[in-house]
Amino acid sequence: MLNYDLSPFYRSTVGFDRLLSMLDKAVGAEQNAPTYPPYNIERTGENAYRITLAVAGFGEKELSVESRENTLTVRGSKETSAKDEKRDMLYQGIAARAFERRFQLADHVVVTGATSENGLLHIDLVREVPEAQKPRTIAINVGNSAKTIEAAPEKQAA
Repeated sequence: MLNYDLSPFYRSTVGFDRLLSMLDKAVGAEQNAPTYPPYNIERTGENAYRITLAVAGFGEKELSVESRENTLTVRGSKETSAKDEKRDMLYQGIAARAFERRFQLADHVVVTGATSENGLLHIDLVREVPEAQKPRTIAINVGNSAKTIEAAPEKQAA
């Protein structure tokens, strides 16, 4: 396993502390990253994305999706009923455990909706860049505004 020490970057950069802390978390998170539930991330357009989680056995009321400060959190918790407690399971291969999955979102990425169908939870996201940060074209003025200035002739002493 490789361990990276990013502390020299903290000392020599200004304003990149959020990026470096995200890198620290990503490097450390690989060692004990949760694998349940499995998920896909796909690009559905130029600025559109979709996260799909396999949540078989969970109903809409047992799932929650929350977006806060560039973090998307998906939680699932199974409610046990009285009839579930009476069942005598011989083998349980379908996972029914509670989970919490977090995704770090880039700046200006917002959640536009979530749908659940056929045991899959689809979360749609869009990158909405503010007008002030979009590239814009600057017109170049063409005209005869440039003037040549000639030096005045010196008077010769007679």
